[in-house]
Amino acid sequence: MSKTLKILVVRFSSIGDIVLTTPVVRALKKQLNAEVHFLTKSSFTSLLINNPYVDVVYQIDKSVNEVSSDLKNEKYDLVVDLHSNLRSAKLRNIGKKYVKYNKDTFKKFLFVKFSIDRLKSKHTVERYFDTVEKIGVKNDNEGLDFFLSKKDEIDLTVFPKSYITFAIGGMHFTKKLPTEKIISICQKRNETAVLIGGPEDFETGKIIENNCDNVINTCGKYNINESAFIVNNSDLLITHDTGMMHIAAALGKEIFSIFGGTHPNLGFTPYMPNSENRIIQIENLDCRPCHRYGKSKCPKGHFKCMQEIDENNFLSE
Repeated sequence: MSKTLKILVVRFSSIGDIVLTTPVVRALKKQLNAEVHFLTKSSFTSLLINNPYVDVVYQIDKSVNEVSSDLKNEKYDLVVDLHSNLRSAKLRNIGKKYVKYNKDTFKKFLFVKFSIDRLKSKHTVERYFDTVEKIGVKNDNEGLDFFLSKKDEIDLTVFPKSYITFAIGGMHFTKKLPTEKIISICQKRNETAVLIGGPEDFETGKIIENNCDNVINTCGKYNINESAFIVNNSDLLITHDTGMMHIAAALGKEIFSIFGGTHPNLGFTPYMPNSENRIIQIENLDCRPCHRYGKSKCPKGHFKCMQEIDENNFLSE
């Protein structure tokens, strides 16, 4: 009887990046018949604990030293480093073989600093698969995975039978529409819009709710998985370039994705999208992208990438 391979996949953060690893996790599990472990930060374990292709989830708060002795005892056959930084590189010797994700950092630098796009619109999922292709693992083209459990379900009777969701948050200022734009979009649409986001988005959500008759603010009320349950039962997700965008893609939902200071060509669009999806952005703005992940303020001061977005682009045809 052949020995079952034991594989450790490493991706510490963040929500979207972890969800984008799920096709690789599934392929490793199914194509190699492997026992797959996953190492991530403690705040993101909920994204993985329901995944049937992940056998064990290890978590850290800050340092891999927190679990290094446990990981060494696992005697991994392979470590798949999909984070690829100095912290994850410390794990290169805990398995018999180690493969690392190529971030294409220099190509991204050229795009951000000089608008020279040599990325060829290659999606991050495809870059992840480049990492494992050398060990014979191929993309099954079945898309992303995200699994919900019974404990993630909430009482939906507090919402209308039909509604849309709007993920109003974002890690950085240049990823987010101005609040008045969100208000205008919600006012132009006829359906109830359920706002989702973290506690840091609550006050913004309250302002939007107070200026619209068709808005319910749930920001800060539900965790990631519960918010995903709300999205899964909605007719549409409107979102900035966020992790919830990728969760919605995994759930097969219709998505309107807003890109401001970041850019779709950096490789983070909804993967294998619903045919009804829209990417909403200001085309041919020479200061885009201003950063790979977004910035705390507009470097040019005008914030045209968001200020000039037409709210009518969010109306159903």
